[in-house]
Amino acid sequence: MNHETALSNAKEIANHILAPAARQNDKDGRFSSEAVAALGPAGLLGIMLPAEVGGAALGPRTLAAVVATFAEADASAAMVYLMHVCATATIATARQGATVAQTLKDISAGKHLTTLAFSEAGSRSHFWAPVSRAKRNAANVHLTAQKSFVTSAGHAQSYVVSALSPEGKAATDSTLYLVACDTPGLSVAGPWDGLGMRANASAPMILEDCEIAPGLQLTDDGAGFKAMLEVVLPLFNLGTSAVALGLCRAAVAGTASHLNSARFDHLGQTLGESLQTLRAQLATMQIDTDGLAARIDDLVDHLERPRDTTMLRVLESKAAAGEVAIAVTSTAMRVCGGAAFSKHLAIERLFRDAHAGAVMAPTSDVLRDFIGKAILGIPLF
Repeated sequence: MNHETALSNAKEIANHILAPAARQNDKDGRFSSEAVAALGPAGLLGIMLPAEVGGAALGPRTLAAVVATFAEADASAAMVYLMHVCATATIATARQGATVAQTLKDISAGKHLTTLAFSEAGSRSHFWAPVSRAKRNAANVHLTAQKSFVTSAGHAQSYVVSALSPEGKAATDSTLYLVACDTPGLSVAGPWDGLGMRANASAPMILEDCEIAPGLQLTDDGAGFKAMLEVVLPLFNLGTSAVALGLCRAAVAGTASHLNSARFDHLGQTLGESLQTLRAQLATMQIDTDGLAARIDDLVDHLERPRDTTMLRVLESKAAAGEVAIAVTSTAMRVCGGAAFSKHLAIERLFRDAHAGAVMAPTSDVLRDFIGKAILGIPLF
């Protein structure tokens, strides 16, 4: 599978599975099992895995394009997919001796959905600093933790879980583990009822003395933090930026459609024909959307050809994308007026979904702090 095939498959899923069900799934807060089922046969679950385990071996450019395509139809489904890819990349870089080969083959074969379980209430948006601590008992490790905002909670076949290492001293001395969904002691702690991204099952989960075999320890003790920064963060920030882009594109298209169809019958004109101010606001939405697309292309280039400014671009991308998505969808709400406010259009859902990016760890405030430190030469941690 190449970039064009992957994108074509993504558009097929977006148009025929995601878009028709997005409104009702959002209303009901329903996880789209149909969307996940379609990802496997389309070859998209193993999109970045190497060919030797059956993956497509595609890169960040394809990931960004696929995620943006999904987000145009349903941002919740796009986030489910993104978290799966981030977790998959983490499993694929597991330490020597980890027994994950079959899991990677199952992912490539479209039989396995995975996700990340990093965030905890005690460390909030500082997802890299879990407060839970693993305990080593003989050969195995035991995990007890309360994880918050676990996308695909109760629907994934596995979870990449973080915890402080048994002998860890600092907040960043974490280790990553692969926890199967049927592990005794693992459970979903409650329902998900968010303002936006309502259909991604981002619920809390509890691990109660879950026993983890050595082969399912993905990183060496204390090396989880390094994997979070070097493997997860670049893909996650790229992907969330692509989600924002998809939301912006959908908002521009929805707003343009409304301005072309809604009419002042007494004037014999559409809203777009009649009001220059609305046309100007639509133009601003398009300019901001194209600017975000250019920023994402620049980040992709930095990830494909790493250089000194790559981490700065990684940090900047998500911070900027969150604000652009909020600005574009907010303008769409104003331009579309009562039709958007009364939920006659999809604009209102896009507006709610867009606000998730700014509060999703690492939050925009945290990212700006990191960016400022980087510019000043201050260590981030």
